[in-house]
Amino acid sequence: MPSRRRSSKRPYGAEHRPLDLDRATGGRSSESAPDGEWVVQHVRSSDKTYVCPACRQDVAPGTAHVVAWRSDAIGGPEAGLEQRRHWHTSCWSRRANLR
Repeated sequence: MPSRRRSSKRPYGAEHRPLDLDRATGGRSSESAPDGEWVVQHVRSSDKTYVCPACRQDVAPGTAHVVAWRSDAIGGPEAGLEQRRHWHTSCWSRRANLR
């Protein structure tokens, strides 16, 4: 028999909130570019220092940046995770001009 208590998660009569897809997918999206298919995730901050593959400068801890890996990597998507690269957001957006 169901409980007669009303749910406290969404009060009775309250409006439905739409699903935030960016939050549900962890901020990941797919991008298609001339250099292949990429999985891109925007990261707000990090505890480590990374080197941007475009400008060869450090991506400092606490800096918002982009993590990208090829979705069509040899060995499947799991192999692509090992080949993740941390990019400055501006370097990622202009990478087509760098090549």
